Order: sequence, then structure tokens, then C-alpha cells
Amino acid sequence: MSLQEFDYVVVGGGASGCAVAGRLSEDPNVSVCLLEAGGSDNTVFVRAPLGFAATPHLKLNTWGYNTVPQAGFTNGRQGYQPRGKVMGGSSSVNAMVYTRGNPKDYDRWAEHNPGWSYQDVLPLFKRSENNECFGATEYRGVGGPLNVAYLRSPSPLNEAFIQACADQGIPRNPDYNAAKQFGVSPAQVTQKTGERWNAARAYIDPRRSQPNLTVITGAHTSRVLLDGKRATGVEYLQGGQTLQVKAKREVILSGGAYGSPQLLMLSGIGPSEHLRQHGIAVQHELPGVGQNLQDHITTVLIYRTSRWQDTIGTSLRGAWALLKAIFEWRGKRTGWITTNVAETQGFISTEGNPDYPNIQLAFCTSIIDDHTRKPHLGHGYTLHVTLMRPKSRGTVKLASANPTDAPLIDPAYFSHPDDMTDLIKGTQMGFDIMESKGLAPYRGKMLYPLERNNVAQIEAFLRQNSDTEYHPVSTCKMGPASDPFAVVDATLRVHGIANLRVVDASIMPNLITGNTNAPSMMIGEKAADLIRAGT
Repeated sequence: MSLQEFDYVVVGGGASGCAVAGRLSEDPNVSVCLLEAGGSDNTVFVRAPLGFAATPHLKLNTWGYNTVPQAGFTNGRQGYQPRGKVMGGSSSVNAMVYTRGNPKDYDRWAEHNPGWSYQDVLPLFKRSENNECFGATEYRGVGGPLNVAYLRSPSPLNEAFIQACADQGIPRNPDYNAAKQFGVSPAQVTQKTGERWNAARAYIDPRRSQPNLTVITGAHTSRVLLDGKRATGVEYLQGGQTLQVKAKREVILSGGAYGSPQLLMLSGIGPSEHLRQHGIAVQHELPGVGQNLQDHITTVLIYRTSRWQDTIGTSLRGAWALLKAIFEWRGKRTGWITTNVAETQGFISTEGNPDYPNIQLAFCTSIIDDHTRKPHLGHGYTLHVTLMRPKSRGTVKLASANPTDAPLIDPAYFSHPDDMTDLIKGTQMGFDIMESKGLAPYRGKMLYPLERNNVAQIEAFLRQNSDTEYHPVSTCKMGPASDPFAVVDATLRVHGIANLRVVDASIMPNLITGNTNAPSMMIGEKAADLIRAGT
């Protein structure tokens, strides 16, 4: 059995893992090993922004998980959970939308977790970004590793949507990552010069040549090595071999909301009864591991259009336009290949509270049905209507003691009745926008027709068509030891286990009001500061 030793071993090369590994490796006096189960992100499907649209069809660079049957969905339908399995993690396969969340989100975290208020984390967001949209401001940063820009070749359809929002009293917002979220804006994206700028490019690629940073891909971590109540390293599978790496200082789990609790439980850390069911020796009872799963649930309002030139679609003209776009991107890094599809973002409230919106809008310049897995001939556009702070809580559990088996993912969508009530209201508001005058020149028939005031029909539609917006969190919840379901403390140390931290979206006590990619990198930045400070 091969054995290597480093100061820090980071498990998972996603948004948080790349950020914490990259920042720790800035110190030449420490050694860092980053383990990633997937392969290289140096492929056209990652670098070309539109490449992510092929991910669901080709099953590229993802774990390709499904949920367990959902009681809140029609006929117990299973949800789709892709999750990145590649350097950069989900930042390599997402729609590249850069949102930080609402200041109130972080102030809620800080009620039980000192050091996580909005004023605490804002400097980390600013430090992490190189913002091309606004430059350096009170809220925005320049000179950081993560490039944030506007799309280079947005569709004219976006301005029609923004006008339709104005028709409904929803204003244009100059920056939804600044003073206020409420309103609608062109998407800010993690791109640079027409290419995806994922966490690996931001934090790892600039340091790959450093002798103190070792990146190992194709490494499926199977358990944390423990000496009593102290983490000493990890075991991983690679190429048919079982290998180990030792950590002289700390093991840092950054496997995400599914990978981190799964790995803890495989290592004997978690709910004792569940571990015994799978024949796993209990090393440390921690009942919150895998509990408290929260995810943004979204639905889609899809319209056909005859304005094919402003959308991506399945037609002879559309195919020819896309072929030309490939050559444009290769030569200029402009055109349709630079789109993130979700080209306009908005935040609205079903509660009349513009200070704390509870619905996110994502306007897409294509027909997006079942994560693009259900193709349709022709052209159209889609509005994602997403519930920001659902009350439903789910779980992540082990299917078996085999580390290569997918976990059992149960978001328990719509298990809290308020979620259905709120998403129905959000869907009605989205419908009003899509039927407004601003979109009249583009508007064709709805792919799935709805009556605005037919609540029973809308509920049936939501149960049939809603699914994840790809933002699972909270399965290794941050909180004090007095919280029976807290897994890590405010310094991200696992309760009761020395030299072990969790650094990813799973530590969020509650979902944020927005996409989770940028906050996950912020968590990595925060963890690096905590570790360097010895806290």
C-alpha cells in the first residue's frame, strides 16, 4: 500500500476544496494534497461555456445521481442530481451564475455561529473576485482569482424579458450582489474572455507548478483514517488499488452536500443506528450527519417562439447557427458558445418584502425541459421560478457500506405545505411576467399551457415538473455543540473529532437566497483564514 504524507489533505476538488487548497498552498512552508474523484477540467465541454448543456445527455463530468422516489412528486417521480465529478466540481458543469445571496442570510447564520455575519463574509467575497462588471466598489472586488463578467454575446431576448418585468413593476437592478437583491439584471457569470472560469482555474491552475501542492485526480476517497478521536489521513481508491495519504495537521472534507456526509458515515462518524444497519463500526456518534438537507426547488414556464435567431433550438437554421457559432468561438471567443443560457437573473417576493426576496427568476434563451433531457423540436425560451428558502428538510443516507455506491438522496420536496403554497404564488408571478407586453414580439404558445388562476392545475403541474435548481446544502450543518444536529462548529471543525473539518456547502445552517457556487468558494476562503489563524 502506497503512503504519502502532507500537512493538509483536502478531499474534493470542487468550489470550496479548490479555494481552501489553493489558499493554503500560498504558504511555501506547508504541503497540501488535493484529492478529486473526477478527471481533468481541461476539456472543451468545460472550457466552452455552452458545453455544460451536453452534460445531462452525455453524462459527462458528473456523478449523475437521482433522488429516492419523492412523495411530493407525481407518481413518486425521482429527481435528478448531477453534481460535478471533475476538477472544479460543480463549478465546471453549472450555469456559471455568480450570486452571493442576501445579507440577511449570513446574519441568520451568525445568530448561532460567530464570525459568519454579512459584514464578516463580505471582505471574503470581495477578496475572491476579479469583477469586470463594476470594478472595485464598497461591495465588489478586483484582483482576486475568480473572474466575474457579463456575457460577451447576450441575446436581445433578455431586454424584452427585462421590459416584461418592468411591466409588472419589477425594476432593473444594477447589481444584485450589492446593496439590494430585488429586481432583475443581466446575469453576472464566472467567465473570462469567453471561457468558463471555474474554481480549478481560479485557485489551482496558478499554483500547479508549486512543489508544495499535489493534485491527485481519479481518486475516490473511501474513508477517513482515525486514531481514536483524531483524523490522521484518508484512504482512497484509484486504478484498482487502495491507497492512503496521511495528514500531519488536518483532513479537510470538501465533498459537497452529498459526498461529505457520505464519507463521514463510511468512516463511522454519524447516526449510530444507521451505521450499524450497514455493518459500519461506530467511531463517533454524530446524529446530524446527513440530516437537514435543503435544496432550491424550481419549476419551468416554457414558451415557443418563431424568433429562432435569438434563441438556441432544434431546427435546421438553429443547427447551422450553432455550427457557425463554434467557429466564431474558436476564433474570437464570442457568440452563442459563450452563453450560460440563464442569461437574465431576478429576485422577487411573494410576500411583498423587497428586502428579502423569496423567489429567484432565471430567464433562459432556450427550451429547458427536464434539465434538457427532454428535447423538443423548434425554438423557445424558459423561465425558471425557484423557491429560495424552502421549509422542507430531507436526508442523505448510505445505500450500503460500499464507498462506490451512490448515497440515498431524499430532499423531501414539498414535504412542508408552505413550499407548495409559495411556489404556486411565485409561478403565478412568473406567468404574469411571461404574458406581459414586453415579450409580445417573441411569445408563442406555452409548451405546457397553464391558467393563471387555476391553483389546482398549477399544483399538479408543479408536482409533475418541478425539480432541483442544483443547490443542495446543510447536511453537515454548522452550529454549536448544544445543537443536536450540528456537525461542525463555527470554525468548521467536526464536533468531537480532532484535526477534521468540513469545508463546503454542506456546512450552511440554512440555504442562501441565490446560487451556491460563489458562497461555496467564500466558505473555502473563510476556512483557509481559520486554519492559518490556528482556530
